[in-house]
Amino acid sequence: MSKGDVYLTRDGYEKLIQELKSFKTVKRRESSKALEEARAHGDIKENAEYHAAKEAQALNEKRIAELEYKLSHVRILDSENIPKDKVFIGATVKLKDINTEEELEYTLLSELEADYSQGKISINSPVGQGLLGHKENEIVEIKIPAGILRYKILKITR
Repeated sequence: MSKGDVYLTRDGYEKLIQELKSFKTVKRRESSKALEEARAHGDIKENAEYHAAKEAQALNEKRIAELEYKLSHVRILDSENIPKDKVFIGATVKLKDINTEEELEYTLLSELEADYSQGKISINSPVGQGLLGHKENEIVEIKIPAGILRYKILKITR
């Protein structure tokens, strides 16, 4: 794992490609059109629309550069090369909260693919960090700002 690498699932990679395509085509055209319209209003020195359009264009180009950088450093997760008996990126982990007896399920992914509402957490989150490298039936204690979480790892799948 190189420091600059961005680890993504195949789906996450495809989503980034589509997002980049949208920024390069649709959003670029929208920015260009907004600039053109703002210029048509006359003097650009005191034209708030023009300055807002320029700023929007700059933010769009910045996002394009960020996406291109990330895509140039992508490493697609290949679950065949990742141990299945330990929690690593790409694993789906079924947990039991020791305190509440509640069962939870999380998939550990990169920050780019994390979506808590879908049970996808970042490997860089406190819970993600706390689970990494552990095996089934282990009890893990994870320090978070609100206290300590205690989970038993029930099952690890890929």
